[in-house]
Amino acid sequence: MSEAEAPLLIADGLTKSFGRQIACRDISFDLYEGEAMAVVGESGSGKSTLLRLLSMQTKPDGGCVRYRMRDGVTRDLAALGEAELRFLARTDWGFVHQDPALGLRMAVSAGANVGERLMAVGWRHYGQIRQTATDWLERVEIETDRIDDRPDVYSGGMRQRLQIARNLVTQPRLVLMDEPTSGLDVSVQARLLDLLRNLVSALKLSAVVVTHDLAVARLLSHRIMVMKAGEVIETGLTDQVLDDPQEPYTQLLVASILQP
Repeated sequence: MSEAEAPLLIADGLTKSFGRQIACRDISFDLYEGEAMAVVGESGSGKSTLLRLLSMQTKPDGGCVRYRMRDGVTRDLAALGEAELRFLARTDWGFVHQDPALGLRMAVSAGANVGERLMAVGWRHYGQIRQTATDWLERVEIETDRIDDRPDVYSGGMRQRLQIARNLVTQPRLVLMDEPTSGLDVSVQARLLDLLRNLVSALKLSAVVVTHDLAVARLLSHRIMVMKAGEVIETGLTDQVLDDPQEPYTQLLVASILQP
């Protein structure tokens, strides 16, 4: 198999329990470059736990996560040292939190939030860092004269767009998103979703998007996994699963958004 055909991310038998509660049970899938996959299900279905397992924020009880590095070698993430994992998290991966305050440094300026990621990959020229940060603020529709403002004076939608800029400025190959539009006004959600869809497409990003909102899944993903009680019960192309769900649980999820 050539490098171009090899998966970027491989989840193999991921299992995690918290006490007697099984959060994830034997979850396996491959994710390829440029592919966006949605993980949907009700609260407590294991979606966010799966995202933390993929990003190594939580260690699995069983199974493993493998990732194809930029040198083409696929490695078990559990075998990487802490420094290697931190470097991946700052450069090759993005993680968009539901609460942008978790993904931003609230006490420093918007420009510094974006610039820190550039410095993590070796940028040192202040002028170039500031110009690139300015370009990215413009790209995520934040007025560039707000570059020296701190995120704590931004609106919720602006904070989320700033978090996206911070994550994407280093041109990561993989972005993990945890309910990226939850808690925002409907009009703000629509604007943010349109922005995310365009960026994922333009940058050819691989993405795993955790959401309870099937409209978000349809707009952002090529493929979908439906989770219930820690297990994947249905998977397939997004439009196919949402237009013709096979499992009763998925049918209920789809029916719930069609009700007046």
